[in-house]
Amino acid sequence: MFLRIFNPVANYRALREAWGFMRPHARLIYEMSKESIFGRYKGQFLGGFWVILHPLAITLLYLFLFGIVFAQRIGGTRELPLDYTTYILSGLIPWLTFQTAMSTSVTAVIANSSLVKQFIFPIEILPIRDVVSSLVIWFTGILATLIYVAASQQVVMATWALLPLVLLVQILAMLGVAFILSAVAVFFKDIKDFVQLFSLVAIFLMPVVFLPGWVPEIFRPIIWANPFTYMTWVYQDVIYFGRIAHPWAWVIFFAWSILAFAGGYRLFKRTKPMFGSLV
Repeated sequence: MFLRIFNPVANYRALREAWGFMRPHARLIYEMSKESIFGRYKGQFLGGFWVILHPLAITLLYLFLFGIVFAQRIGGTRELPLDYTTYILSGLIPWLTFQTAMSTSVTAVIANSSLVKQFIFPIEILPIRDVVSSLVIWFTGILATLIYVAASQQVVMATWALLPLVLLVQILAMLGVAFILSAVAVFFKDIKDFVQLFSLVAIFLMPVVFLPGWVPEIFRPIIWANPFTYMTWVYQDVIYFGRIAHPWAWVIFFAWSILAFAGGYRLFKRTKPMFGSLV
């Protein structure tokens, strides 16, 4: 069973099938994602502005705690070229995006039983919709980060041009995890509570608000064992360091993202026929 996850033929077929599914359903995915983003704020005074205000408020909270209350003076060297705020933001925004995708997609199937029981509805769209909706956080946060760096540090890095590629890889990872969580939650409903707990503690299990060197050596394997650490290092290379400072992180992040996407889609397709009788 474990070896099937790494089956290159099965994974290649899953990648082709998933792409073949999403392409003709792109319009439906777009409309459902737009409704998911803005629909929850209908009738509210600020309306769609909450789409941006929520991620900005969370980002500012982290910046206040770790950039002001627990401020660290770093920057100005080749090893650490920019300030502590940029260091935090470069890893925080991708994680907040991923965290949101996980938190919403874990209930994508069980919260939409009426759609699941309609045999003509392509339920694969449900976790995809939640991933697409979470990208608002990425675009808002990354744009704010780049503006901050350009204005405060007087720096524009050539590596920023790699952001579309890194985002694409992150989307693959988020889609794969979303397929897995939404499928597993049908059979094991407690998984949503595990996701909520993990979302709270995971930021302290990856080098987002601290440098790896600050961690006692005995605890560093915990950081290395966390797959999200490698995503963090890739974004820090692109936004903070301005160079490929963690080459192995790129290999590992790209590899596990593709495996997660292919494996997650395969799991979802295999378990999909049982959803109707369980939700």
